[in-house]
Amino acid sequence: QVQLVESGGGSVQAGGSLRLSCAASGRTFLSTMAWFRQAPGKEREFVGGITWGGGTISYADSVKGRFVISRDNAKRTVDLQMNSLKSEDTAVYYCAVKQSNVVVTTLDYDYWGQGTQVTVSS
Repeated sequence: QVQLVESGGGSVQAGGSLRLSCAASGRTFLSTMAWFRQAPGKEREFVGGITWGGGTISYADSVKGRFVISRDNAKRTVDLQMNSLKSEDTAVYYCAVKQSNVVVTTLDYDYWGQGTQVTVSS
């Protein structure tokens, strides 16, 4: 079992930055860690993912060039640095772990956190 706890959400003005962090307990060896988000009335969508060694990093087109995902395997954490935030980035952000060393952009992940709210005001 893997438990995930997100932190770092909050409110920010457009153009600002936030850093989300997710701490995992349990086995994350050779896993993929990712961030998803879900805006009100919309489906949950992939934001970014990173494999165990960082050899594969993938982002949604909507966040490329603005968001950076990173992980620390010793601490079992995955972070999401969000820059140049836009109102359309407003959503609940979820951390996810897939017990496979491949980034997928679907919801096919094994463990999920409870989510953290990010609100961007224009």
